[in-house]
Amino acid sequence: MNLRDLYINFFVSKNHVQIPSSPVVPENDPSVLFNTAGMQPLIPYLKGEKHPLGTRLCNYQKCIRTNDLDEVGDKTHHTFFEMLGNWSLGDYFKKDSINYSFEFLTKVLKIPTTKLAVSVFKGNKLVEADKESALIWEELGISKGHIAYLDENNNWWPNMELTGPCGPDTEIFYFRSNEEVPEIFDPEDDRWVEIWNNVFMQYIHNIDNTFTPLPQKNVDTGMGLERVQAILDGVLDNYESRIWKDIIKVIEEVSNKTYESNKVSMRIIADHIRTAVFISADYASIKPSNTDQGYILRRLIRRAIRHAKKLNIDINSNWEEKIALAIIKQYQKYYKELEENKQVVLNVLKDEKNKFNKTLEKGLKEFDKIISNLENNTINKDLAFKLYDTYGFPIELTIELANDHNLKVDLEGFKEKFKAHQELSRTASVGKFKGGLSSQGEKETKYHTATHLLNAALKKVIGNDVHQKGSNITSERMRFDFSCDHKLTDEEKKKVESLVNEWINMDLEVSKEEMPKEKAIEIGAEHQFIEKYPDIVTVYKIGDVSLEICGGPHVKSTKCLGHFKIKKEEASSAGVRRIKGILDDD
Repeated sequence: MNLRDLYINFFVSKNHVQIPSSPVVPENDPSVLFNTAGMQPLIPYLKGEKHPLGTRLCNYQKCIRTNDLDEVGDKTHHTFFEMLGNWSLGDYFKKDSINYSFEFLTKVLKIPTTKLAVSVFKGNKLVEADKESALIWEELGISKGHIAYLDENNNWWPNMELTGPCGPDTEIFYFRSNEEVPEIFDPEDDRWVEIWNNVFMQYIHNIDNTFTPLPQKNVDTGMGLERVQAILDGVLDNYESRIWKDIIKVIEEVSNKTYESNKVSMRIIADHIRTAVFISADYASIKPSNTDQGYILRRLIRRAIRHAKKLNIDINSNWEEKIALAIIKQYQKYYKELEENKQVVLNVLKDEKNKFNKTLEKGLKEFDKIISNLENNTINKDLAFKLYDTYGFPIELTIELANDHNLKVDLEGFKEKFKAHQELSRTASVGKFKGGLSSQGEKETKYHTATHLLNAALKKVIGNDVHQKGSNITSERMRFDFSCDHKLTDEEKKKVESLVNEWINMDLEVSKEEMPKEKAIEIGAEHQFIEKYPDIVTVYKIGDVSLEICGGPHVKSTKCLGHFKIKKEEASSAGVRRIKGILDDD
């Protein structure tokens, strides 16, 4: 039995209900481009909304994090990973949570207690130390030397500055080495690898910078499947675990080279193609582009192609298809969209490969132009970076070509520009995840409700074939993607706008009802991705205008929404249009 099944079976035996993995592209969460943790789709319930499946939940969640994209190539970094999570929504708290984690690791996975260490919050002027968690660990057999008290930068979620629900966490580490386990746990020692994090949301951080106990205390945990699997397989390199074995084997076959001699490039190809498969298979219909999720998808595929070239793989062969099919075969049992959208995935990879090959050709022409205009025998940092950023030339390729022409490259200058580029990317990525639990305020709730009215209006004006393909909401505006084969006319936009405002002015009641998923489909409830919903769903009804399966949050009636206005209507991707709209308070 694999790790996913062991985990789910264990927590189901502890009265948890398994919930489906959410799509990799989050709904109505502007704080991130992708779901970066299992808790993100559960934010409304962690804030107090009742979950239709109860107070004990568990799942395995597809996650994508790209702030460390350039680190991929070492033994441990991945852009796509699976997070195993269990949650208590106002049910059990620290003692049961820690006991469950310890039992699963030591009894089910048979990990020796001596190879485990933990960290807990050491306290500060505002909040006391989490001695309770430390005592529970000690009672379970974790030695005092293996319990470290760390500050809020390490053991507090989300961070001390953000207002809203928050609390200390306890992180679990495994000594990933064949050397003797030290008596004292040093969190700075790289041999200790974090494998599980239990967050205890027990406070509300008030605007006046005081911390008061939460009426509903929650537990949110996350365990990295790839890291733990490597531990179970007894390997120090994640890419040598059973998760990657078949994928690496295909890369060895298409390149006619061994992993042992080409680890970095093979890791990058395996990781990036896997992530690209999951993004392009997602029901949000993401395609490579120059913005948002599409930009990340394009960057992943192109980086994989560059490393395929380094391995002398015939780029015009179907090498990427062979790797993608191995990935789909491995994961389709758990994620149905991979099989359903298999052809979409293969087309995305092939089309982007062909486009990038043409870009590389243009880059070679640009290189010839650059060297013909050189005033000295050095390609400066700006030209080297232009070849990298615009034409996808890795610096190694530029150096190689320069050597062929007896030219030098300002490598140090390039590295400075590249580092600044990395910092900019990382800042943008981190900035996208600053919302946490506090990112769903009153304005966001209004916009979320308004998307239901917009969806209903589009169906009425354009036709029943219109379906939501994604949305992004902030406190300033809404962005709504929908299936449509044509650019909306001015008349269509005006009709849609008028309908939404007519329904707002009618002061329609917004009500909700929990029911089996099959019944919701039977009564015609609109839904975005039916596979992601649990067996019991929440259906929101707005008068006789809208009926949708949704997780919330919503207003009580439409009158408070104000006045709706379409600011822009444009293409999002093939067969998908995008509306940007605002609500004016009047």
